[in-house]
Amino acid sequence: MKNSFKKLVTTHPNSGYSIARLTLGLVLFPHGAQKLLGLFGGYGYSATIEMFTTQMGLPNMVAFSVIIIEFFGAIALIIGLFSRFWALSFVGMFLGIIFTTQLEHGFFMNWFGNQAGEGYEYSLLVIGLALTILVNGSGKWSIDSKLSKK
Repeated sequence: MKNSFKKLVTTHPNSGYSIARLTLGLVLFPHGAQKLLGLFGGYGYSATIEMFTTQMGLPNMVAFSVIIIEFFGAIALIIGLFSRFWALSFVGMFLGIIFTTQLEHGFFMNWFGNQAGEGYEYSLLVIGLALTILVNGSGKWSIDSKLSKK
């Protein structure tokens, strides 16, 4: 168990990895806050669960997981706590988004409102940043870096 924990929090002391982690956390946090708390023009937990389950047909557990990963995972990335776990969660979540809602709309986002939905370019950026964190850890300025030294 101790060895698994050490692998989870070990990180390369590189500020570039911290920048990737902070960027991903700061970009995703408002989306999670919209879904969980109704901030930034979002609808909050109940309405988001309702939309995910009735309109999109997602199982309750998947809808709940998306909200939790996006909100708490973003906060954890911002502070650099268990970043590898959260990065893996984001990779899985965004692969699911690509294959369930974006692939049929092609690569490009719907910049001009002339597509029926969003393409997957944004999701690929999220996955790329998350994979960087998954492979390298939280970086220099993180709680993980402090935990790995203990």
